[in-house]
Amino acid sequence: MEKRASAKKTAKKAARVRKAAPVKEAAAAPGKAAAAVKKASAPKTVAAKPPGNESRTALVRRARRINRELAEVFPYAHPELDFENPFQLIVATVLSAQTTDLRVNQTTPALFAKYPTPEDLAAANPEEVEEILRPTGFFRAKTKSVIGLSKALVENFGGEVPGRLEDLVTLPGVGRKTAFVVLGNAFGRPGITVDTHFMRLVRRWRWTDETDPDKIEAAVSALFPKSDWTDLSHHVIWHGRRICHARKPACGACPIAPLCPAYGEGETDPEKARKLLKYEKGGFPGQRLNPPQAYLDAGGKAAPPLGATG
Repeated sequence: MEKRASAKKTAKKAARVRKAAPVKEAAAAPGKAAAAVKKASAPKTVAAKPPGNESRTALVRRARRINRELAEVFPYAHPELDFENPFQLIVATVLSAQTTDLRVNQTTPALFAKYPTPEDLAAANPEEVEEILRPTGFFRAKTKSVIGLSKALVENFGGEVPGRLEDLVTLPGVGRKTAFVVLGNAFGRPGITVDTHFMRLVRRWRWTDETDPDKIEAAVSALFPKSDWTDLSHHVIWHGRRICHARKPACGACPIAPLCPAYGEGETDPEKARKLLKYEKGGFPGQRLNPPQAYLDAGGKAAPPLGATG
């Protein structure tokens, strides 16, 4: 009886090792991993085939472990747009298209100083708004969007930013991505923000091979409890901006390399990889002029204002 119990225990352990093997093999054989990622990059309409015929259960476990690991690396992850209220956040998010959050943060203080409320911005002279928004690029289109957005808030929502997805997406310039940024960070309602970094990383990690943002959102949300969605978005986006870059991911300095089937797509030498890091913890400036205290406590620095030198 004792021998049978011992044999059963050994068999279970072996099964666990076999199940974990595909992930570790991906890290050890970067050539195979890169080939798998290249194959997965072709547009499809079905879910990605996980590395090593990974089961659905194994995929969920790996995805959640990646999120836990990133939470330890970026415990202070936060939205990198400065805002004091939902109105400022929704305007800043619309302005962040085709530019950096840093440039938006350097531009919005002047905008909100002159037009602090939706009523003020709705009645603004477009030419004056364009001049303020010029540094963000596409300033004419963005001026039209934020003025139209403000008018819609005044006319349809009493000058208040609504806290429901179905209402937010009716506003000019606001899609699901912007809506979830606002819901998660201004109202504390869970949402997944599918930006370019998020799309790139979840495909590299083989969580899905969908290319449509809405389908990516659906696929990834099914892997995590709803309470994790907002922080997950921050963790993934921060990792994409700092370590897992589009052209030269710093694979050799990546804290989740053993869990990544795309290991080897970027630089694997640790010393060379470290030189690719853009915003390491403790010493490099953050995107925000006024970052959360937790970020400052961790050694992060506030970004410089527009026009500052040194």
